[in-house]
Amino acid sequence: MSSTAPPVLIVGAGPTGLVLALQLARRGVGVRIVDRAEGPGTASRAMVVQARTLEFYRQLGFAEAVVAEGVRIPAVRLREGGEEVARVAFGDLGAGESPYPFVLAYPQDDHERRLVAELARAGVAVEWGTALSGLSQDGVGVRAVLERGGAGEACTASYLCGCDGAHSRVRESLGIGFPGGTYDQLFYVADARVAGGFHEELSIHLGAHGFGLMLPVRLSGMQRLIGLVPEALAARAGPTLADLTFEDLRPGVEPLMGIRVEAVNWFSTYRVHHRVADAFRAGRCFLAGDAGHIHSPAGGQGMNTGIGDAVNLAWKLAEVVAGRAGPALLDTYEPERIAFARSLVATTDRAFRAVTGPGLGGQVLRTWLLPHLVPALWGFAAARRRLFDTVSQVRIAYPDSPLSAGRAGTVQGGDRLPYLAEPDNFAPLASLRWQLHVHGAAGPDLSAEAGRAGLPLHAFPWSEAAREAGFARDAAYLVRPDGYVALAGAEARTLAAYRGRWGIGEARAGGAPAESQHR
Repeated sequence: MSSTAPPVLIVGAGPTGLVLALQLARRGVGVRIVDRAEGPGTASRAMVVQARTLEFYRQLGFAEAVVAEGVRIPAVRLREGGEEVARVAFGDLGAGESPYPFVLAYPQDDHERRLVAELARAGVAVEWGTALSGLSQDGVGVRAVLERGGAGEACTASYLCGCDGAHSRVRESLGIGFPGGTYDQLFYVADARVAGGFHEELSIHLGAHGFGLMLPVRLSGMQRLIGLVPEALAARAGPTLADLTFEDLRPGVEPLMGIRVEAVNWFSTYRVHHRVADAFRAGRCFLAGDAGHIHSPAGGQGMNTGIGDAVNLAWKLAEVVAGRAGPALLDTYEPERIAFARSLVATTDRAFRAVTGPGLGGQVLRTWLLPHLVPALWGFAAARRRLFDTVSQVRIAYPDSPLSAGRAGTVQGGDRLPYLAEPDNFAPLASLRWQLHVHGAAGPDLSAEAGRAGLPLHAFPWSEAAREAGFARDAAYLVRPDGYVALAGAEARTLAAYRGRWGIGEARAGGAPAESQHR
């Protein structure tokens, strides 16, 4: 059996693949998404949704629904040796930095159901129970062989995106290496009901020979427990770990965390890997999410990084498929995202080894340095802001990308567009289009060039808040569809050259500028 697919075929319907499909569908690009599983995941798995991900969801119109379904975590408690040593309030940790200046717990099964529903509203249904069994490509397109219910199907597409996880069939079919390794430590994860009612705060439990985390799973009151399996117990459980249960761990977990577990809804053990694919692209095929990078869960970065991959790739595919940009635009996906993935894996690796290390250094860090240092640093606004900027992923930038150019104020090409609450300079990003932002007044030459390009020009009144955010008065910023600054300090001449290079914008009858004023 043979069929012709829409321009983009996505393999894998986890959060990365679902966001990629949704972004493409919202931009009018035909997409087909398949997954070998029979339906969305049923376990909570990845828990934390970062501010940058919520900003992307705001562009699509459902960020507030996600926030309403999740749990805002108000504080973190540090416990050492079973006793509380510090409580640090998050409050609005990133106030003024993002429309979502907080930490949100939102279990992956709920998350995926939300994305599947949004995708259905965009007219695309996930094809569950459909596996990729082979692929080939040439300069014109990709030919994929799909299997469902024992029957094979040949599917052609212009582009194929592998969002099919750490054991990616797409990556293996393309022959792309996945170097890295596996940490020795064995971890457990459980969703449990704890005596004493619902705990909405994040608790970090530090001990000389291990550590544990407890955070809310969902509004129903379940808690997520994560920690190290003692070496002796891991060795006794054997290589398959089939006989290891939460009851084996209970005698150590409850005293460490100062809790009593009443019921366990889900329990699993796992080892942590750290790998980055040698390439994120091979011809007309791309990798995103866990298919391209996996790392320790430190900081709740993994799923959010995959979603960032999807957003980055989606708008570029959409521009090329629609003929608004040449294929060279797709060449910028890999360098932008693989550089961040490598940096992230290195950073989380250092943090993971330091906190989980079995030696004297790890014990000192867990039992003395962290309990005393974290509360002290929390007293400094700069430290709090740096933590939020890093963990929330709002600091991700592409300064070395060929798409990035210029500088005006402290904002340079490749930076995420700084956020202003009043007037809301993120609101125009919902158009999912290239656009120009000016804080102050736009010159007539720039307005005329924006009109010729068909670029919306958003002029915001100059303010002290704009200066503090890093903008320069009357400077123009060309903003990409994903909310990153492409060209800072754009003038009519440099804008014309930039859009000529990348094929940005469409001619408008009469050359009238698409301008809006924000008062």
